Amino acid sequence: MSVFSGRFAGRCAVITGGASGLGFAVAERIVAEGGQVSLWDSNADALAEAAAAIGAASVSQVDVGDLAAVEAAVEASVAAMAHIDILVCSAGITGATAPAHQYPVDSWRQVVDVNLHGVFHSNRSVIPLMLANGYGRIVNISSVAGKEGNPNASAYSATKAAVIGFTKSVGKELAGKGIVANALTPATFESPILDQLPQSQIDYMLSRIPMGRLGRVEESAAMVCFMASEECTFTTASTFDTSGGRTTF
Repeated sequence: MSVFSGRFAGRCAVITGGASGLGFAVAERIVAEGGQVSLWDSNADALAEAAAAIGAASVSQVDVGDLAAVEAAVEASVAAMAHIDILVCSAGITGATAPAHQYPVDSWRQVVDVNLHGVFHSNRSVIPLMLANGYGRIVNISSVAGKEGNPNASAYSATKAAVIGFTKSVGKELAGKGIVANALTPATFESPILDQLPQSQIDYMLSRIPMGRLGRVEESAAMVCFMASEECTFTTASTFDTSGGRTTF
């Protein structure tokens, strides 16, 4: 992937789920292109390793499902970087693989807390800072499962659909205020999140991709970085796909 030197010069980003997978790939690229990043993640060891690898401005071990913890992480990020221009909500879990009528209630609630409440808490806590500065780029990571639904993944599919709806609302609320908010809907790509799934579920999702392969994390990171940049000016309350042809709307 190409690196656009200086694209994020002077810009400061918060990346949830920033210690691994797509979150880390986005953070790595923003730093390479001149920006500062604050990494949020629930895994302290992975956070320390990721921060050292890319030179993060700060890290926060945080459960995004906990509003108070998110608000504290915002304060820490502002203390380290002075302002927040970019928010990328990449923290997410798959939950159990089971039909809806057998889906474990505890797993359902955990998926909702991380995938939906976490996005809401992060957006709610950062948007006032962006409004005060008159500038912001918000990227909420959804999934093709939020558009099409995956069998035996009702909690994941439901929360990712909710992220799309939430982002459309936020984008419309903020239109004309210097802030754009969009969602990314990737198909399955090579990421540590696949470790949470049985191979049969991965095989099903792969079979749905016309290109016949899983995505690469760098491909989705490249799209996120465009969405998070000053180049993305007239698209808001929308979704961008990196799906290998799986989704066409």
